[in-house]
Amino acid sequence: MSSRIDPFECRWRPSTWLLAAYLACLALAIAALLLAAIPPLWQILGLLLCLSHALWALPRQILLRSPQSFGALRHDNEGWQLWCPHQGWSPVQLCADSLALPSLIVLRFRLPGSLITRGLCLPADSLAPDEHRRLRLRLRFSRDRWAAPE
Repeated sequence: MSSRIDPFECRWRPSTWLLAAYLACLALAIAALLLAAIPPLWQILGLLLCLSHALWALPRQILLRSPQSFGALRHDNEGWQLWCPHQGWSPVQLCADSLALPSLIVLRFRLPGSLITRGLCLPADSLAPDEHRRLRLRLRFSRDRWAAPE
């Protein structure tokens, strides 16, 4: 008897909660650097690192404006796949340390042929409430959620 997999797809939008949390953490890091009793050269180096991380993370992970940022997830007979404008649909293997809470989904995944695991943070405001609930249920109860893509 073959098991039928109901296709599932969801697309998310940039989260204002995630943006606010990132900017608050960035402001705290900058304030800590400026208030720390360290040499000015280390303060400048720390500020440059904070700025470079913000320039890298904001368009790719938070504002989703980069062609390399993932914007959708689907599950069908071919397994789990993530979509980005640069590559289209790419098969992924979900990791067991993914987390599905009512207000937050942390999706940990590995692209085929890669040793590095990546992560996506999907707060409740990044998806419609019904889609967020359906994705949480799919992540919790899908039979082959940790299977490697073929």
